[in-house]
Amino acid sequence: MTYPLLVVPFALVTAVVTLVSARRPGAAARLKASLWTALVLIAFTAVFDNLMIAADLFTYPEQHISGIRIGLAPIEDFAYPICAAFLLPAIGALLPAPRRRSQRDAA
Repeated sequence: MTYPLLVVPFALVTAVVTLVSARRPGAAARLKASLWTALVLIAFTAVFDNLMIAADLFTYPEQHISGIRIGLAPIEDFAYPICAAFLLPAIGALLPAPRRRSQRDAA
């Protein structure tokens, strides 16, 4: 299996859950925050993946990657932080709000 094919299910789940969560209150602000988070994570991924690959900590077999790279890092490596930046807040928006404890419950 190639890395681009491995990314597809993560990207599809992220897209579906993010679209479903778009109906929840605060969706615009959440998506804006996710976008900024994704940009920061992309920058970190670019820096640290390139450093780790340059240090020969790991390699990617050419037959398993798309061939598109940002520096030494294959483009597929950038899908996971992007998915995390959008999927986690979307899941949080879909979870029920925590119940508030009443005074009687606290006693």
